Amino acid sequence: MTTPLLALALGAFAIGTGEFVIMGLLPNVATDLGVTIPQAGHLISAYALGVVVGAPLLIALSVRLRRKTVLIALMAAFAVGNILSALAPGYGWLMAARFIAGLPHGAFFGVGAVVAGGLVEPSRRTKAIATMFTGLTLSNVVGVPLATLLGQHLGWRPVFAVDGSLGALAAISVSLAVPAQAKASTEAIRLRGELRAFRSTQVWLALGVAMLGGGGLFATFSYIAPMMTNVAGYAPSSVTLILVLFGLGMTAGNLLGARLADRALMPTLYGALALQAGAAALFIITAHGKVAAAVTVFLFAAASFAVVPALQSRIVAEAGNAPNVASGANQAAFNIANALGAWLGGLALSAGLGYTAPNAVATCLALAGLSIAVSSGLLEHRTRARALPPTDAAPTASTDLGAPAR
Repeated sequence: MTTPLLALALGAFAIGTGEFVIMGLLPNVATDLGVTIPQAGHLISAYALGVVVGAPLLIALSVRLRRKTVLIALMAAFAVGNILSALAPGYGWLMAARFIAGLPHGAFFGVGAVVAGGLVEPSRRTKAIATMFTGLTLSNVVGVPLATLLGQHLGWRPVFAVDGSLGALAAISVSLAVPAQAKASTEAIRLRGELRAFRSTQVWLALGVAMLGGGGLFATFSYIAPMMTNVAGYAPSSVTLILVLFGLGMTAGNLLGARLADRALMPTLYGALALQAGAAALFIITAHGKVAAAVTVFLFAAASFAVVPALQSRIVAEAGNAPNVASGANQAAFNIANALGAWLGGLALSAGLGYTAPNAVATCLALAGLSIAVSSGLLEHRTRARALPPTDAAPTASTDLGAPAR
């Protein structure tokens, strides 16, 4: 089943590249369209809002269709959104096109994970899903840096055109490689059962951590290009290498976070959020030196992405027998974080606080996420303590005196 998984990974690669490449091209887009960098940052928020709207809407609309058909349609829609981005005549049109491109994002990963897991026997399910998500990881190591380099030499429009072509190629690959599968269940009771997961306070707390902790990531990452060129002193051509470093940090953090979360989930979550906040605060200072800035970029990316597998495991565990919609909601929460971080970081820039100000925003968001995570852990501890029967009650007087039982 390697070929179908590679087809799904190609789709993940195209989507990951399309989502993150705008971070490295913000100065180019802003200059070409005659807007400020904070205004260009709103394009990131538009894509993220598209993900938030599209994930539940498209999954609901496609429940009666075969999953293979849904995946092909989603990748085709992604391709159209990127081609429209390349052809956008102005800032408003580009904003709308980025929203359209974001609509299929969450639904593709949600449906694709189900399909990937169903291609193999249960004992290999996690590995199969991880293979599909490898495309997303590689997009940050290879796709985004190469697309940024292309954009710096040929302009940002060819970048979106190429990514749209990748989306079309992924749609064709899925149609040829992924086997046809049975229709998804249309029983209303199943949907109601999935929605019961949102009765859990812990699920909502986990989503809150995703929004705030993820917001910290995007507050810094959204403005990494102007930060590195205007503060650290890197040439625009060197931004590609910084993005490679950021992608490597994401990959390392994701792998390490997954391994540590299997051993101690909540401590891993606490530690990663604390390290993210510390790295963001440190970045305010180290952004003024090339070497120190590069080291901090890797550290910040690793800490931010170490949160992801721990949160995913947390939501699945707390959702119990209804993990599918809750897991999809995590994708939506992470993209709310994308919009929130880019927006708040842009506000800091617009206020004239300097190009390192988004790092201060990231620090505050990461600390807020940590506080919610700690509250979640304390609540879980109290709930378990109340559920346990008393085992240390004081002995009765008759027992103390050794009186015989009646």
